[in-house]
Amino acid sequence: MTLVERIKKSAEARGWNLKTTAEKAGIGINSIYRWKDQTPTADSLSKVAGALHVSVDYLLGNTDDPSPKSDKTVDLAGTNVFTYQGMPIPEDDWEIIQDILKRRREQMNKKS
Repeated sequence: MTLVERIKKSAEARGWNLKTTAEKAGIGINSIYRWKDQTPTADSLSKVAGALHVSVDYLLGNTDDPSPKSDKTVDLAGTNVFTYQGMPIPEDDWEIIQDILKRRREQMNKKS
């Protein structure tokens, strides 16, 4: 499948055509059509991937998973890297923040 075909498939899943996709991505309305013969800029391709909520790797055909999940996790609890109102975030609050982020991630996965 070509780049434009992958974009079209992802756009159709959202009920969009290529023109709408370009508009949502903030690029020229005929830009994607030109990608049949021209190589897009990294910036434009990234904007389209963002609008479609897919990875650039998927659009380029490097993966068949439209939005691969990262296996990398970062545990910042106890590091006090982040502060709120100038004070380190207490350990108990980190647990609350992690719960909120977990629920948000689950909501986003349901939408996809």
